Amino acid sequence: MAKVSYEEVERLKNTLKEKGYKLTPQRRAIVDIIIKNEGSHLTTEELYNLVKEECPEIGLATVYRTVLLLEEMGIVTRLDLNDGCSRYELVHEDENHQHHHLICTNCGKVLEVEGDLLEVLEHNIESKYDFKIKDHSVKFYGICSECSKN
Repeated sequence: MAKVSYEEVERLKNTLKEKGYKLTPQRRAIVDIIIKNEGSHLTTEELYNLVKEECPEIGLATVYRTVLLLEEMGIVTRLDLNDGCSRYELVHEDENHQHHHLICTNCGKVLEVEGDLLEVLEHNIESKYDFKIKDHSVKFYGICSECSKN
């Protein structure tokens, strides 16, 4: 498992402090799990089960509240894959927009697409409609290579 970088924790502490919150051991454990499982697109329940292994006294309500707080603060973002579950992933400082996702409709695997594929389209929309785009989310649904083989 990856270790949370000192810079990442300091940035998080500062962000929480600016908003009047502390990085409690429970919040730290939740953030650690999100970072360690980056790319897994965990639901709150999955996050709770993983955090509980390291922090057995934590309650599900604490995890829900913390995830909502982290989302509010822009530390994590919610990802809706149209499966009835909200999933969460870390927001990186260097990302202008959410990255794009490929979702297998057969096995449910989620792959992240590297790079922003919509820069030209976004610029054209901004120019044509005099509209400043802040973010976008793109999801492609299909069959992954493993399911295609079967």
